[in-house]
Amino acid sequence: QYAKRPKRKFVSASTQEYAFAQYLRSWVERVERVGNANYPERARAEKLEDRLVMTVAVRRDGSVESVVLNTPSRHELLNQSAKRIVELAAPFAAVPQDAERVDVLHITRTWHFRNGAVSSEE
Repeated sequence: QYAKRPKRKFVSASTQEYAFAQYLRSWVERVERVGNANYPERARAEKLEDRLVMTVAVRRDGSVESVVLNTPSRHELLNQSAKRIVELAAPFAAVPQDAERVDVLHITRTWHFRNGAVSSEE
């Protein structure tokens, strides 16, 4: 049973491994691009600003397994928007394969909603 469990890897802004660092950069660029194109109008109109920490689990094929708000925003609209942005950006590129043979890549990032734009913290 244990051997059948998916192999998981956790990455964040500090990831140094070349393949995963490169994947993370392109993943963040895609989510930012989709997020800025689909920024919530109500948040822009009400000038809502905040940050949140989110972990997205990406399967080997680039599909999303889960989205977890580790530290949610104080604005529910921004929490919902962050999840929606990930859904709109999916599917992602396939997860890089190396000797580890990762089945699910967990990406944790801090996201900022401010001045009508979405950005991720390095």
